[in-house]
Amino acid sequence: MEQEAIENLRRDYRSATLSEADVNPNPIKQFEKWFNEAINAKLYEPNAMTLATATTDGRPSARIVLLKGFSENGFKFYTNYLSRKGKELTKNPLASLILYWPEMERQIRIEGTIEKLSKEYSSTYFHSRPKGSQIGAVVSPQSQEISSREELEQKWQQLEQEYENKEVPKPAHWGGYIVKPRLIEFWQGRSSRLHDRILYKKADQQNWKIVRLAP
Repeated sequence: MEQEAIENLRRDYRSATLSEADVNPNPIKQFEKWFNEAINAKLYEPNAMTLATATTDGRPSARIVLLKGFSENGFKFYTNYLSRKGKELTKNPLASLILYWPEMERQIRIEGTIEKLSKEYSSTYFHSRPKGSQIGAVVSPQSQEISSREELEQKWQQLEQEYENKEVPKPAHWGGYIVKPRLIEFWQGRSSRLHDRILYKKADQQNWKIVRLAP
């Protein structure tokens, strides 16, 4: 595709609006409302979200993970603690999340601090996963260089046989995180790029300040 054709890729957003008067005073309740609407709209993997991390000297990286729960405490996901993101979060426990639903012309952006979930909590979720996924978590040295795809598949088959009639133990290097938000922004696409952006900023432990941002 030529550069001019890429530059001319655009669409006008007209499906909905968002105002300070419409939103819930609690951003978690507002998130729940939008998330339920995304589920009811039967979007493909509405819980897919971009997770951005950074090294201590500010080099960013981003990838897609799956949201696996949310509450007043924050937003949860699971991964390998020894992966690139896990290592970055150990040294710099700050993260940003983005959920983007183009069919609804909506985006949610979350910034906050991050903590590991308890071993007990992570273990409970680990054993709720399909057994194949459990074995995959054991087999994969996530983010590390490997010699071939065949190496992974051979290890997976070996463990499938080993744990055929046994419980797969949760690896010590695998578990959950929770992002505790300090900022949550709700973005609704609008015509002529005059999008609605409603931002919640943490005022104290219990309260949030709501402001509108320019698009």
